[in-house]
Parts: sequence; structure tokens; C-alpha cells
Amino acid sequence: MNMETPAGKLDPRVRRFVTPKRIVWQNQGADAPQNATMLLKEDDGQALLSLDRPCVLENTGDGAPGLLLDFGVELNGGVQIVTCRSGDAMPVTVRVRFGESASEAMGITNNDHAMHDQVVRLPIMGNHEVGSTGFRFVRIDLVQENARIEIKSIRAVFLYRELEYHGSFACSDERLSRIWAVGARTVHLCMQDFLWDGIKRDRLVWIGDMHPETAVIASLFGAHPIVPASLDMVRDTTPLPQWMNGISSYSIWWVLIHEYWYAYQGDLDYLRRQRTYLLGVLDLLQSRIGPDGAEALDGMRFLDWPSQANPSAVHAGLQSLMVLAMDAGARLCEVLGESDAALRCADAAARLRRHVPQAGMSKQANALLALSGLADAAETNRRVLANEPLSKLSTFYGYYVLQARARAGDYDGCLEVIRKYWGAMLDLGATSFWEDFSLDWTAGAAGIEDLVPPGMKDIHGDFGDYCYKGFRHSLCHGWAAGPTAWLSEHVLGVRPTQPGFAEVAIRPHLGGLEWAEGTFPTPRGLICVSHKRRGDGTIDSRIDAPAGVKVVR
Repeated sequence: MNMETPAGKLDPRVRRFVTPKRIVWQNQGADAPQNATMLLKEDDGQALLSLDRPCVLENTGDGAPGLLLDFGVELNGGVQIVTCRSGDAMPVTVRVRFGESASEAMGITNNDHAMHDQVVRLPIMGNHEVGSTGFRFVRIDLVQENARIEIKSIRAVFLYRELEYHGSFACSDERLSRIWAVGARTVHLCMQDFLWDGIKRDRLVWIGDMHPETAVIASLFGAHPIVPASLDMVRDTTPLPQWMNGISSYSIWWVLIHEYWYAYQGDLDYLRRQRTYLLGVLDLLQSRIGPDGAEALDGMRFLDWPSQANPSAVHAGLQSLMVLAMDAGARLCEVLGESDAALRCADAAARLRRHVPQAGMSKQANALLALSGLADAAETNRRVLANEPLSKLSTFYGYYVLQARARAGDYDGCLEVIRKYWGAMLDLGATSFWEDFSLDWTAGAAGIEDLVPPGMKDIHGDFGDYCYKGFRHSLCHGWAAGPTAWLSEHVLGVRPTQPGFAEVAIRPHLGGLEWAEGTFPTPRGLICVSHKRRGDGTIDSRIDAPAGVKVVR
């Protein structure tokens, strides 16, 4: 007889136990942990009555013994602590702190979105799991006085979707190849119940943030169902005339993601299921166009955090996003056979184009002006985007700066920004990309892998702004992974020109690279490309496309 299984839903994620790679810090003196290095050995997680040489923490009342473990890479999940004996006291009270940096785990962390700092009781001769957050480092302290605990193992419980990467990228610059892989890992980590923006903070579905994440998923996994599930969840919890996530531009991003998803996956049935809401949100957006063609969006007016203090840049960016939304809406309505709605979108786009705001030197707003056609891409690149190109970028809108510079043909400039801006996070110990970053922060700053030496700045705790000050700053944020999608689209040169890759343009832009190769998933199968620079500077391309895909160059 089979065991009766209660009704419920399977978790799409798997659990993997990860052994710590090193001990970053531990108490010294009389209260120092004993045999702490045994925690670095692989373990089966089974509690035992006794162990010859366990890790022993003993609090005699003079101080709480503790240690800081490094699991080597950013993870989502918690830790499993397996104990043997605990002296006469049972259970025993310990403090557990999680950190995306070593310094975060050593400090007092906030507990919004997820519990990062908590006091828990451990059983004797058992195992106990603690935490559900994004972390790399864990600190354990025995805070109960006159207590002793014997620990057999402390393992991370890594919770993630076990997925095969169909997309790939490699090139003659190892740094760029690594950036592509770290961006891929960042978004993969954020693919939890839904497509989150961060695994420590924010563990939410933010529709605007999903746009670069969707592009990365298309480059890695093709038509993964987490994208439509996340789009539909926010749609179904945002009745019109509300704005998605309370942000007017995020309802625009919902439209733009749907156009992107249809172009890459060609799923007309899914697009048809959006008809009613799509028509409604397009009408809502059109009602926020003033008589002079200027956008008059209400709700939270937001591009990205570094732009928030510049109302002129926000207006220019929103004007551009409105143009993009109306152009996309017209195309989607034509596909759905809604010719009257398509005409209304085209008319709205024409009215919006009569008003061209000034964006000053904001890279974010100017990039959107160029992408919407409200400004000339080459002139915008020369005047703003290539002017001090590493200054005043953001990890989110850096992706759109790259897209605008590519439209201007400045591929070498794009590759240099990727190497120096996103690459600087790797130099500081990142294994996933961060919510925000500025190269100005790096002067005299220590990385995330070790405790901060005296006289140096803490790249995590000492920086950040707006909602991400100090340790609230997320070091795994999906919106920061844009270079992964950008490298696949522009260096490999793979872009659909008909929905679902019925036709694909493959036009590589190697810049100063000698070669680039990789794969790109499509609904019809895998496209494989290899590009090599010949001695005369031209590109030798080898392309293997599945049946049903027409390749144009």
C-alpha cells in the first residue's frame, strides 16, 4: 500500500547541502571554539550520540564564543546545524546571523523581507534548520551563559531551481565571459517561487525590474514558465486603474515585457490571454497624455533610484517610456487583430513625439530618449553616454545605457563599460551582481570576502542610498544582470526578426575581441554560433540553426 500523499503543491526548487569553504573569523582566548576546522569537512547531516572531535562552543560567562563561516558563493536558503551533546542544558540558545558580505554577518542586520539575525534554540543530538534569505556568510554565537554545545556540522541549505543552461557565451576576453556567467547566476538565483528581484531584499515581483531579468532568462533558458507566471500574478493582483507595484512606469514595463516575450517565444495563445488587460492598460496610459503631448503619469514616478532626485530626468525618461509603450502597444494590437486600438496607440505615440524633454546629463534618461527615437542615438552617445562613461551609471539602467550606445554603434565603448563597471564588482568579491554600484565607492574600500581592515571603507556597510543604505543593500539583484543579455544579443549578434525565431538576424559585433562563441535557445531549438576575426579584420561566422529558423545577416 502506498503512503497517502496529502493534497498540496510541489516546490519547483530543489535543496542542496553546501559545506562551508573557510572560517573567516572565530573568538580567541579561553572562549575560542574548539576543533572548528572540522566544520569544513563534508558531512551527511545525521546527528550522533557522540563524536570523537566535534566543534565545541562553551560559554563560561566571560563572553559568547562564535565563528564566521564563508560558503564561497551567494546562496538562497538557510543553514542546517547538527548537534551532538550539549552538556546539562537543553536546548541551547545560539544567535545566527546571515550576511551577503563578511561584515554584514558580523554586525546587527535588519530583518525586513527575511530574517537575517535571530536567536534560536538548538536541540541536543538533532538537527535544526534556520533562515530563508540570500547570504554567503553565516555567524554562529553561543549566547547562553554557562552552556556548552557540541556541533557535528553546519551546512548551508541551498534552495534553487535546478535548470540546465541552454544559452552560453565565451569570448577571447575571460573577464567578459565571467561577467556573462555571473549575470546568468544572479538571475538564476532570483528564480524562486516567482521571479524575484533579490533573494535577500527584495523578495518580490517588481515588474520593471523583470525586464532585464526576462531578457537574461530568454538568453539562458528560453520560454521558462516563471516569466508568464510572474507577469500574470502581478496582473491579477493589480486591477485597473491601479499601477503595477504602485509605479506608473512599471505598468509600461509590463507592456514592453509582453512585446519582448512574444518576439522571442512567439506564443500567440499566451498573448491572446492578455487582450483585455492589455487594452485596458493602454487606454489608461493614453489618458495620462497632456494636450501638449507631455506625459502626465501619476502614482510613483520612477526610473531607477539614482535618477529619483532629478525630476527633469524622470520626466524625460517617462516620456520616452510612454513612446516605447505606445509603439509596442500598436504592434501587439495589430497581432491581436485590434486595429482600432492599434490606431489609438499610433496616434498617442505621434502626440507624445511632439514633446521632447531635456534630460540634462542624466545617462538613464538620455539612453531612453535615444531608444525611443526622441533623440539621435549617435549624438546622445557623443554628448552624454560616452562622456565620462563610467560616471553616474546604475546597475539597472546601465543595461539601457548599453542598448543606446549599441544603437549608436559604439560597441567598443560598451565592452569597456562592462569590463570596468560590472567587472569592478567581481574584483570586490562579488559572485552575483548588486542592487546598485558606483566606482566612486571603491577608493580605499575593502571587498566583501573578509573583515574590513582598519583605515579602509566597507564597500557594503558604508555605501548605498535611498532604500538601500548600508547592509540593506542587496548584493544579488536580478535587475543588475543586463550585460548577460546584452552580450548574447550584440556580441553573439542573435536577435529574432520574426516572432518565435521564425527568422533571426545574426550580426556579431566583436569590437576589439578576437573571437566569440555561444548558444541561444529558441522555441525551435538551439542556435549555435562561432565568430572569429580574420587577419584582414573581417569576421568568419559559423552558424548552426535548427529547422524552421531562417537566418539573415
